[in-house]
Amino acid sequence: MNKRLFSPKYWPLWLGLVLLRGAVLLPYRWQMKLGRYLGRVAMCVAVRRRAIAQINIELCYPFLSVAERQRLVEEHFASLGKALFETGLSWWGDPVRLRNLVKIEGLGNLREAVKQGRGVILLGAHYTTLDISGAFMGVACDIPIVSVYRPHENHLLNATILSGRERLSGTFIPRHEIKSMVRSLRQGKVVWFASDQNFGHKSSVFAPFFNVPAATNTSPARLAKLSGAVVMPFASRRLADGSGYLVTISPPLSDFPSHDLVVDMTRINATIEAGLKWCPEQYLWVHRRFKDRPPNSPNVYHRDKQNLSLPRGQS
Repeated sequence: MNKRLFSPKYWPLWLGLVLLRGAVLLPYRWQMKLGRYLGRVAMCVAVRRRAIAQINIELCYPFLSVAERQRLVEEHFASLGKALFETGLSWWGDPVRLRNLVKIEGLGNLREAVKQGRGVILLGAHYTTLDISGAFMGVACDIPIVSVYRPHENHLLNATILSGRERLSGTFIPRHEIKSMVRSLRQGKVVWFASDQNFGHKSSVFAPFFNVPAATNTSPARLAKLSGAVVMPFASRRLADGSGYLVTISPPLSDFPSHDLVVDMTRINATIEAGLKWCPEQYLWVHRRFKDRPPNSPNVYHRDKQNLSLPRGQS
């Protein structure tokens, strides 16, 4: 924290962080109710992001009725609102309180893989529970974990994110430091990251995601090949009854990587789809997952260009 982070341009963010820090003291169920309310407000205000979520859900769930898709969009924004309070809990929450909120299935899978002496790629995805699931691993898992993160352009927010995450979640590597990831994996460490966002054509192949071609980052396969690490799918979800969370660590993917990156990335995308079976609203639908398209394919976000959403009740 240097002096420039206290300049006037950061004061609104400081206020928001103070309010979020105070909200951590509220009962968990109150935080989730407030999050749902804030999500409703965000859906009304964030017109462009609402449009992106509507288009993504329309592409991925074409079998749903218009009303069902609209309901899924509404639940997604409620999930985003809850994620704000979960972020505060992950940064400043009491470790005992956090431990009581989570159940981890498959921790034995991770322990067994670590015993074999190989590095482990703990492959997550951009669920809205991403931040708090890292804190859960810190309080409920006895294995040190190295996490990959994207540095934020806002210096105050970046400093806050790092200090908050490092409190419980171990050490961090910026996502562009591939050599550091490979080195950690060769040392037999567990490296956790999510590579399911659209980073453009570089180091990506088009693989189906909910049967829609998506530019899919090949880093899980490349890192596994370079380091000899195993890849273990990691999923987290907020339980519907409001009692807490379930984190699932699956056994290592067999015969991964193969000699075909499209096949490998199709498997990775399928694991994410499986993780969303019970909670589709908890995926980050406001991200332009299908921004990059195969040659001669139309821009699916053309309706987003004028900052407009789909009319309510229409597809």
